[in-house]
Amino acid sequence: MGLEKIEEYKKRLGMTTAELSEKSGVPKGTLDKILSGVTRDPKLETLKAIARVLGLTLDDFDDVSREPEKPVPTYDDVELLIARNGKKMSKEQKLRLIQLLSEIDE
Repeated sequence: MGLEKIEEYKKRLGMTTAELSEKSGVPKGTLDKILSGVTRDPKLETLKAIARVLGLTLDDFDDVSREPEKPVPTYDDVELLIARNGKKMSKEQKLRLIQLLSEIDE
């Protein structure tokens, strides 16, 4: 879990562990254990309190890298794609496309 971000953001804000404890309501001993790695899986409410004070979200503590979301194609994008590729498509591909589009319309 990306809890090292707590220390990183605490430093950015020039905040001590004692100040974070006071502002978040999380006991300093609990924060010390989280920051030192003794507590590897803190309670959700604890993380929420810390995140609020640091201006973070719970997702900011997630160290799993995520692929950026692909933008949803617009109508113009789809129309252009069909226009560009329509002549290259086989009869079967065109029929499949028509079938898929008709399923959407149902």
